[in-house]
Amino acid sequence: MAQEAPIACGAPKVLADGWVVDTPEHVGLDGTRLCGIADRLKAFDANVHSMVIVRHGKLIFEQYYPGDDFPWGHPDRRYEFDATTKHDMRSVSKSVTSLLVGIAIDRKLIASVEEPVVKFFPEYAPLKTPGWDRITLRNLLTMSSGIKWDEARAWNDPKNDEPYLGSEPDPLRYVLAKPIAAPPDLIWNYNGGGTDLLGAVIARVSGKAFEVFANETLFQPLGITDWEWQHYQNNKVSAAAGLRLRPRDAAKIGQLVLARGVWNGQQIVSGEWIAQATTPRFQAVGYFGGLFFYGYQWWFGRTLVDGCDVKWISAVGLGGQRIFIVPEFDLVVMTTSGLYSSPRQGHAALDILYSFIFPAVQDRTKSR
Repeated sequence: MAQEAPIACGAPKVLADGWVVDTPEHVGLDGTRLCGIADRLKAFDANVHSMVIVRHGKLIFEQYYPGDDFPWGHPDRRYEFDATTKHDMRSVSKSVTSLLVGIAIDRKLIASVEEPVVKFFPEYAPLKTPGWDRITLRNLLTMSSGIKWDEARAWNDPKNDEPYLGSEPDPLRYVLAKPIAAPPDLIWNYNGGGTDLLGAVIARVSGKAFEVFANETLFQPLGITDWEWQHYQNNKVSAAAGLRLRPRDAAKIGQLVLARGVWNGQQIVSGEWIAQATTPRFQAVGYFGGLFFYGYQWWFGRTLVDGCDVKWISAVGLGGQRIFIVPEFDLVVMTTSGLYSSPRQGHAALDILYSFIFPAVQDRTKSR
């Protein structure tokens, strides 16, 4: 009796989720090189939980690895991850929220990013401190609002603003009552409170719960049926950090951006919004050594390949959650990880991108 051929390493599982599955070789990647990823991650001790690769719109590689995880709303323990396991996206949620703002603008629910933030929260007008009238939705998107905000401290530090989003009975009041430390457009400062305001704006202009709007306008069109958007302990949705997705569904977000808002022939987000959102606008001072740039809740960086700069767009989440979008190579890479308190949490994803995935692109010269 003839033996069945062994399944190639990283061969994607065939699921009825909208992905066309193919092999690395059929899309110009060296599958043998990609097979070294698992050993590299083991040596790196990176607690990476998944690696998903898409090229030319096809899912061509996925691997899952057991590891310790601390998922929001679920037990902290060791998990056996696979293609059907949801994972915390953490601040990748911010990039998805940016897409939802774009959809709301596309649907004329919001006039433009230049709308003043306070317009959407008239009942909080008495809280306004000088400078709030000048802050626009664009300032929240680019984290250049000038709001006095600090979430770079330890979680249990009372001066860390981020925990108050979950503990305050009215987190909108908490954010809108913050003083203004600098004029808008002057200083980049990471601010999840601003993203939660964007989520509240979407809910108000749509007349629907934020996560309902997300499901109807983004997840359903992408064929994403298994997802969660977590709420804080105060029962308010966390637009900034609460999303949980299967990694191959998170890769759809990357493919949507790569394809200028199109998925399977359907325009879900306008190409104009994708272009605006993925334009670098600020140096991310204080993060990643200030080497990366920031747009509308999206990050931007570059990697040296064969002596040439390859630029990429990324959604970045605490713990090592990453979606890399590489237009030059028509490539999307998604990783999840569990190093939430480690300064090395993003190193493994960048190392794999540089050492394995980019070198595996066999038509690098043609792609340029």
